[in-house]
Amino acid sequence: MADKAAEATTKTKKTAVKKPAAKEAAALAFPYAVIRTGGKQYRIAKGEMLLVEKLELEVGSTYTAEEVLFVAKGPGQFEIGKPVVSGAKVNFEVLQQTLGKKILIRHHRRRQSSQKTLGHRQPLTRLIVKDITV
Repeated sequence: MADKAAEATTKTKKTAVKKPAAKEAAALAFPYAVIRTGGKQYRIAKGEMLLVEKLELEVGSTYTAEEVLFVAKGPGQFEIGKPVVSGAKVNFEVLQQTLGKKILIRHHRRRQSSQKTLGHRQPLTRLIVKDITV
């Protein structure tokens, strides 16, 4: 009986134990900034695309955000606004005026045979960051 158990253990394959991959810290591109537009805050860097609440601008035009809350120039070099950083601006180019994903809203009143379904698509503006000036 002991021989069969020894045979069984020698015939099984040894599998390599995989170590969990270490989480790599997201590389921060400097300079970066935090801006506020449409009631939301966004962290942006040069060359990034951004989808924000609709801005009344033409496609291809430029937009300058002056409500810059935070600017990081390099590791350990940053400015925090109170509430905004004075003199800081972020320049964007308008790429597209689009609509967001459709959201369905359903109203139902029990025992009344009353139902209503509505849809909503939020208008959005797609921007690309051209430069950050402090």
